[in-house]
Amino acid sequence: MTERRAILSGSVFEERIGYARAVVDGEWVHVSGTTGYDYATMTISEDVVEQADQCLRNIGAALKAAGCGFEDVVRVRYLLPVREDFEPCWPVLRRVFGEVRPAATMVRGPADAGMKIETEVYARRRAA
Repeated sequence: MTERRAILSGSVFEERIGYARAVVDGEWVHVSGTTGYDYATMTISEDVVEQADQCLRNIGAALKAAGCGFEDVVRVRYLLPVREDFEPCWPVLRRVFGEVRPAATMVRGPADAGMKIETEVYARRRAA
């Protein structure tokens, strides 16, 4: 039977909505749409670039808990309500994914106007 386990970040939204920050399913890691919330303080910057940076820190913590890292990411999806906010985030995103080069898509979203960027990733864990 394949290993399946949930990874929780401690965000109050996981409990309120009923989801996990990430799910490990065998060799695959599915990271939920993740925003720039600092879960320790439950605050979010108004700056899209700062949100993108915090978003990647949140995703990095989930990947680490799953036993992998950004180098294992094969797919990334960016959601931004304002298309013009995407380009200012490129340097932050390139810092993490520039060498990895996962398949990527940017679409319009998320639902909450205060969330200027939301990111989800799929990673494949390497055999031990």
